[in-house]
Amino acid sequence: MLLHLSTWPEVESYLTHRRAIILPIGSTEQHGPTGLIGTDIITAQAIAEEVGRRTDTLVGPGIPVGMAHHHMGFPGSMTLRPSTLIQVVRDYVVSLTAHGFRDVLFINGHGGNMSSLDAAFYEIYEQARLAHGEAAPPVRCEVCHWFLLPAVVALQRELYGDREGHHATPSEVAVTQHVYPKSIKIAHLDPNPGQADFFRDWRDFRDRFPDGRMGSDPSLATPKDGERFLHAAAAEIVARHGDFLNGV
Repeated sequence: MLLHLSTWPEVESYLTHRRAIILPIGSTEQHGPTGLIGTDIITAQAIAEEVGRRTDTLVGPGIPVGMAHHHMGFPGSMTLRPSTLIQVVRDYVVSLTAHGFRDVLFINGHGGNMSSLDAAFYEIYEQARLAHGEAAPPVRCEVCHWFLLPAVVALQRELYGDREGHHATPSEVAVTQHVYPKSIKIAHLDPNPGQADFFRDWRDFRDRFPDGRMGSDPSLATPKDGERFLHAAAAEIVARHGDFLNGV
């Protein structure tokens, strides 16, 4: 069940027996010469919808732009300031809790969002405490970074070894290929992508990683692999967060 394809009476009915909602969050940023700019939200949305199907949980609209300052040296990338992203997340959750939602699971597809999500949750909790004190509704937020799940990491190692890299990876590209098989991109890739594990700002990132990849070889990706990653991630999220989505 998708929020944007539902009517308000349907949501009202849903809230009579469920108080959970899943929100995908990603980024709109470069993913190397063959990775779609929407990779991080495409993957998060697809996995969120699969988790929603498996748990009968409503899935809300994804947050497509995240904190991606370090990718701004590449055309097409977009970014929110961390402070802006915190407020966007806060406003999403506050809007939903006004209608009675109480358990909000974010499925995140972008590493640059991690700190802002943690901060946003405490903004939400503190705002509720200051406004209502002990009478504040028991809102709970959790986040799952799908690309860090043990089952996903194990599959990355099995399929790609150290050619997985850290950005524009074959695992995330594979998921986009599974979701959008007509949008698979092919381009020449330098066999020696940037390998540094440190960068400062957008200029420094572009200097260290000229084509946008961080030690990855996305030419290894296939739609079949993407299907495996999607189902591996969904299964582990259900196992880890299923009780949370059921209000336990």
